[in-house]
Amino acid sequence: MIEIVSLGSKQMDYYKKLFQYRTAGVREYWVVDPERELVTIYNFEKDSMEEYSFDKEIPVGIYEGVSLKID
Repeated sequence: MIEIVSLGSKQMDYYKKLFQYRTAGVREYWVVDPERELVTIYNFEKDSMEEYSFDKEIPVGIYEGVSLKID
């Protein structure tokens, strides 16, 4: 699941949806924050959280060998 953060949705995307997606069985949740140029990835299967800046290659944790880059 990928959410793009806007000024009006920050609280919802970073907190409420995080809880909702985790309890719904979503395997991985990405929060893309254009203002901060940051991608926060919550991998619920590994119980981990990682952050990547837009200029970095971002691995898709639930698909081995797949990565993305946001420009």
